[in-house]
Amino acid sequence: MTGSLSAARFVRLLLVACCGCALWGSCPSARGAELSDDELWTGAEARIEKHRKADATITVVDTAGRPVPGAKVTVEQTRHAFLFGCNIFKWGRLSDEKLEAAYRKHYAELLNFATLPFYWPSYEGKRGKPNHEYTEQVARWCKEQGIATKGHPLAWNYSDPPWLPDDLDEIRRLQMARIDDCVAHFAGLIDRWDVVNEATHFDREEFAKRRAPKHTAMWAKAGQLEFTRECFVHARKSGPDATLLINDYRTDPAYERVIEKLVDDKGRRMYDVIGIQSHMHGGAWPNRKIWEVCERYARFGVPLHFTEATIVSGPRVRGGPWLTTPEGEARQAREVVRFYTMLFSHPAVEAITWWDFSDLHAWQGAPAGLIGKDMTPKPAYRELMKRIKGNWWTSLVLETDDGGTAKFRGFLGDYRVSVTAGDRRPVSGTFRLIKGEDAAWEVRMSD
Repeated sequence: MTGSLSAARFVRLLLVACCGCALWGSCPSARGAELSDDELWTGAEARIEKHRKADATITVVDTAGRPVPGAKVTVEQTRHAFLFGCNIFKWGRLSDEKLEAAYRKHYAELLNFATLPFYWPSYEGKRGKPNHEYTEQVARWCKEQGIATKGHPLAWNYSDPPWLPDDLDEIRRLQMARIDDCVAHFAGLIDRWDVVNEATHFDREEFAKRRAPKHTAMWAKAGQLEFTRECFVHARKSGPDATLLINDYRTDPAYERVIEKLVDDKGRRMYDVIGIQSHMHGGAWPNRKIWEVCERYARFGVPLHFTEATIVSGPRVRGGPWLTTPEGEARQAREVVRFYTMLFSHPAVEAITWWDFSDLHAWQGAPAGLIGKDMTPKPAYRELMKRIKGNWWTSLVLETDDGGTAKFRGFLGDYRVSVTAGDRRPVSGTFRLIKGEDAAWEVRMSD
């Protein structure tokens, strides 16, 4: 950075707490329960303006502290505070170099958040030999691109590793050791974790009898909540500064009851974020449902992450491949815009993770990707680009007034500011707009 750029932040007045929403500076439930789908949609842009932006003042002065009027101030956002993400499961897995390059290019251009796979059976195919090396490669690439990372999941009984012993107490010990190892090993590279996945209905028959009989039996013996709490204890001990999520596909009161009881012996919550899955293979959620789910979990007073979002781009055909269609892609694009806009407008939501990035080998074989099997962008990708790096992105050229100040309201996130004024040496620097805070910076220019 050249020149000097100092910052002083002013905290807004605390707002009245209501329904656990003091954290968000609003109480969206005050009228949300009364609004129709159309009314919720109509109010989205105003909510985005209110909740996703902050005010900033840049004051330009000379070496003597006198204001510099007429200075040109270029403000460029470089990163969103909001996490727009996807799983990144195909990274490094494509044999065609051009497809691999396209996958990475399109990912980095649109997104700033990545979910990395930690499924126990595939991650540790042989006992004691976790696949840390590959995961480090992905995480380091993400860091180089300015992409935040999350590991998913540390504990889930979707499938038993083939080498898992029969002794249930030993399985429990191995599970906790895995949490300790993964969280500690990736500290600094991966500091967000889906600690426990789908605890609400962990004992469903499909897992208990067919896919993960050993792990499910261990969980049942330990106790649904006792096991879940123990996982969080280990994750917190190994990653005291990590962000820990509870994650589930259930969005009903049963998940609420799990969350309510996920506290330590002093009554303190053990999670930092509530994860909500939203696979919509059978049709996109209406605005009312989106809003009601957000309201249901916003009451806990922590950020919400929509961790697995899916809207498909073609109809399912019985007995045949599930293919994308032009009509389906147009519908997917419309629904993606609506879904993201609604979530971006809710003050409790801080992340959306799409599932999967490409149609190639997507979950359930569905045409769920933002890009196709050939790694070319679909309409949904292009429409998201128009929002994430367009309508919801701040790029301005300002001029200081007689008092040497320039003011703007910008989207929360990281910025680079450059100032020029006549023959003076240009000054540039970086700053951040933070939720719930206005900002003021002074730029000092030399003669």
